[in-house]
Amino acid sequence: MDIFLLIIGFILLVVGGEFLVRSSVAISLKFNISKMIIGLTVVSFATSAPELLVSLQAALSGFSDISLGNVIGSNIANIGLVLGLTAIISTIDIDLDFLKFNWPLMMILSILLFVFLSSGENISRIEGVVFLIILTLFLLFLIKKAKSSRDKPVEEVDPSLELTSGFKIVLWLLIGGSGLYFGSEWLVDGAVGIAESFEVSERVISVTMIAVGTSVPELAASVIAALKKEKGISLGNLIGSNIFNIGSVIGLTAIIQPIFLQSKQVLTNDIFWMIGFAFFLVPLSFIPPFNKISRYKGVLIFIAYIIFVLLAFRS
Repeated sequence: MDIFLLIIGFILLVVGGEFLVRSSVAISLKFNISKMIIGLTVVSFATSAPELLVSLQAALSGFSDISLGNVIGSNIANIGLVLGLTAIISTIDIDLDFLKFNWPLMMILSILLFVFLSSGENISRIEGVVFLIILTLFLLFLIKKAKSSRDKPVEEVDPSLELTSGFKIVLWLLIGGSGLYFGSEWLVDGAVGIAESFEVSERVISVTMIAVGTSVPELAASVIAALKKEKGISLGNLIGSNIFNIGSVIGLTAIIQPIFLQSKQVLTNDIFWMIGFAFFLVPLSFIPPFNKISRYKGVLIFIAYIIFVLLAFRS
């Protein structure tokens, strides 16, 4: 029954997230918000909704390890699993914007998460506000930067959604909201049940199974794009969700319900894996072929992720 709840929870999160993105973009287009701003804000927040609902549901239910593990594990999976597999299929260019903006902010937020957890073994409401402020400033910077290069296409926004009827938008919102609500609830219940049945900690389930589940949309989109040989696969876009996971998911969850550290291994093990995966992306860019995540680099990243998962279940 627990495995059934976990699987149904995953499916509902994917479906709910997809419909929430569609309805959010359609509403934004109705209000004549520019596609560039929609791509940078509305789409980014909507695609982080599964992680947010799972973390919030876990925190409210008293399972803070799942809240933290979901975000930390998802950030590890976005690089180790999503980036690793995508690079194995098709070489990815490391663009200058990633090195100048995305990577430094990802490192700052990752280290800040470690500092906050180390100092008080919790993420307080004030610290949640700090994360949100940093994310907001970054978004304002991106919007200002994007406005100076209007010729850049916005691939995340489907212009046909502008013609969506009001009835469809409401229907999509209801489907998306319901999917995310019940999906997050059943996913957390199933994960806790499996952890108890197999005598595995909630932390291990969250940094592995739940994290992969909430990273499925990014994985599917990136692998499909790589198989189609699309040139628009950007390293910045692939791991941009890591910034949103800490900035918005941890930030908003902590504001609503402070997140307390339950398992010391989150602080002594998992978070160092997250910081390590993020950090080593830059040294990889200085190994031939330069400024590229080639197939052999993708294999190395993926192997590192497999090692992380195996060690997580042994801890």
